Amino acid sequence: MFDLDRWREIFQAMSKNKLRTVLTGFTVSFAILLFTLLFGIGKGLQNTFKKQFADGAENAIFIMPGQTTKAFKGNQVGKKIQFKNDDYVAIVDKYEDNIEYISKRVYSNVKAIYNGESNNYTVRAVNPNHTYIEKTIVYKGRFLSQFDLNKKSKVIVIGRLVEKDLFGKHSALNKNIALNGINFKVIGVFKDEGGDWEERVINMPITTAQALYGNNDHLDQIVMNYNSKLSIDEALNFSNNMLKFLKRKHQVSPKDQGAIRVHNVAESKNDVNNFMIYLNGIVLFIGFGTLLAGIIGISNIMIYVVKERTKELGIRKALGAKPKQIIGMIMQESILITALSGYAGLLLGMGILKWFGPELEVYFIVNPSVSKGIVIGATVVLVIAGTIAGYVPAKRAARVKPIEALNAD
Repeated sequence: MFDLDRWREIFQAMSKNKLRTVLTGFTVSFAILLFTLLFGIGKGLQNTFKKQFADGAENAIFIMPGQTTKAFKGNQVGKKIQFKNDDYVAIVDKYEDNIEYISKRVYSNVKAIYNGESNNYTVRAVNPNHTYIEKTIVYKGRFLSQFDLNKKSKVIVIGRLVEKDLFGKHSALNKNIALNGINFKVIGVFKDEGGDWEERVINMPITTAQALYGNNDHLDQIVMNYNSKLSIDEALNFSNNMLKFLKRKHQVSPKDQGAIRVHNVAESKNDVNNFMIYLNGIVLFIGFGTLLAGIIGISNIMIYVVKERTKELGIRKALGAKPKQIIGMIMQESILITALSGYAGLLLGMGILKWFGPELEVYFIVNPSVSKGIVIGATVVLVIAGTIAGYVPAKRAARVKPIEALNAD
């Protein structure tokens, strides 16, 4: 294996037969390149769907009021449905066992001012449990508490980019920010996997917002995490029953799709999981088809290579070369070309994914990449294929008598 003369002979044979060496190497490189790109793009699509769920918990349910689209029990078409605090209480009382965390939501737009710096932001008034529903990561100070709600405290928890906009490199913690002319104390700063929009949101106690912005008990949304012990089917059944309950409470037609909307992330996740199963199946089918084409290509080339070198092999046998030495030489050459070419295809494929990855986000392919283990495994398969492809014709050639090999055309 480490015979220097053997390796010298192999490199000499490769240099004298550049065309067939290049053809063999190109077949392997191209197969690995396509394999890498296919799996990379497939991974990018998976990342795209994962990003859609990064903003909240995977067991989240969002309940939103809308407008009626059907007349029913005195409600005319186009009537706006308004959620109130009693809707929240009714849901908790009826479905407490199926709820892990739940929060009210009220939205408003404010102008925030601090020390001459100002900007417009969205205020999201919520309950303390909201931090678990939206995966809010408080890295300075704390989140809202039940005490803040009970006292209707003028406190806020701001996103990372709000702090950056208004305070620059300084900390916003325990500072006062004027929101539409009313001072609020910053008790926490958070970051969020949802991205820039989420990190420009200001969280406020729901009771404070209802008192200051409208002086009512109106709600814009109700959000929750269902009990994680529920299966997907049980979770979907829970959200459907809750929708029917709210429609009855607000005297909405059971067939009205616009008056009240319930979005269960479990349903979307289930659809995405099914899609990813099909996508992975397609990628695997095409990927292994590519490898199979590469294996066939290597086999054909190696058969041709051995046939082309019949006279050379005959001379080697006439000079005393043993069959196993001839077989070993051809197999080593095949393994060397396959391994180097496969590695080159791997590097090229990963380079293309890294270089053009940001451009592919336009096509909803986020951070396309491929596990080195998968591609190295594919390369090993091709190396083994190259070994077998070289062994079969080499063994046949090694059995040919020297005089027959020398007389071969």
